[in-house]
Amino acid sequence: MYLAPLNYDRYFKKVFSDLKIAKRFLEDFFEITITTIELLQIHHKITDDAVAVEFDFRCKIDNQFVIIDMQQWYKPDVVHRFYTYHCINTALQLENLPLKSIALEGDREKKVKDYNEILPVVTLVWMVDDTFGFKTDYVSYTMTPEIVNDFIKNHLLWQNKDITELLAQRELSLEQLTNKTKRLDFLQKNKLIYVFQKNIVINSKNEGNKYHKYLNWFELAEKTKNRLNQKSDFLKYADDEIFAELIRRINQDTLTEEDYTYIENYEQYTERVKRYDNVIFQEGREEGVQIGMEKGREEGREEGREEGREEGREEGVQIGMEKGIFETAKNGIIAGLTNEIIRLMTKLTDELIDSIRKELEINNK
Repeated sequence: MYLAPLNYDRYFKKVFSDLKIAKRFLEDFFEITITTIELLQIHHKITDDAVAVEFDFRCKIDNQFVIIDMQQWYKPDVVHRFYTYHCINTALQLENLPLKSIALEGDREKKVKDYNEILPVVTLVWMVDDTFGFKTDYVSYTMTPEIVNDFIKNHLLWQNKDITELLAQRELSLEQLTNKTKRLDFLQKNKLIYVFQKNIVINSKNEGNKYHKYLNWFELAEKTKNRLNQKSDFLKYADDEIFAELIRRINQDTLTEEDYTYIENYEQYTERVKRYDNVIFQEGREEGVQIGMEKGREEGREEGREEGREEGREEGVQIGMEKGIFETAKNGIIAGLTNEIIRLMTKLTDELIDSIRKELEINNK
């Protein structure tokens, strides 16, 4: 083994404790240039009697607070847990939030926190093996108006051939999405991103994915998972100053006997956890498939009924309109109107109008 596994907590923290490395990774992933970066405390006691959270990496870059957390194996609580971390990283800003004064009667003042100084939070969860069933490199979640979700999920709206209704609903969604009153757009600047190392490595074979700046980070990490990795596996990174420092921090020359014991124990532990999780996952999947099939059939029936009702309404309107047109034509004939006038009123052809005349003559006999 030439490099220790970057995905293991100890070596991930050892690498990202170097701000130059962390800065470069964030610049490569977000494709930005970071002016300033500040390493922040990662241990926090939130409750009265317990340490609630320990971040793998936490920093402040320019006008954002950023967390990077490594998730080594499958866990059922990663959505709730990292959402909690995400919220805590916002709440922790209260520690250094400046005060502002509210004027009271008699030259008195009340000091309160200036919440306008709260900065957006970005939480990046580096998923090693789990992909949530996605095939993309990553998924990003932000807080958007509920009307946007409703717009996307409205199946009947998207099946409607009348594009004017679709455009009208889009405008309503955009009206809320782009409203910056009282800095509402702050909500959308907060992001919770799940990055899938496994997918990135697989997708790198696609032509368009070869040029992502973040690719090298995840490819290197994937290579370090192999216990038999060699120096030759990492030659392509050696000429890059940042990657050279990363390699120096976790190469075999820096490892002690205690490190090898840690790696061995960690591998055994993760293997046992994966075996247990796989059993639970398989049982859950089988149960989920069954429930999903039943729910799918029910939703299908309901959607079918709804579509049937909608189509019925549309057909009813169409039939009603046709009946109304023919009634108008009959009334026009009875009133003695010419074909030309009836044609303008109903858009019917002279042939149809004449057939209606004949029908009326037969009925009157």
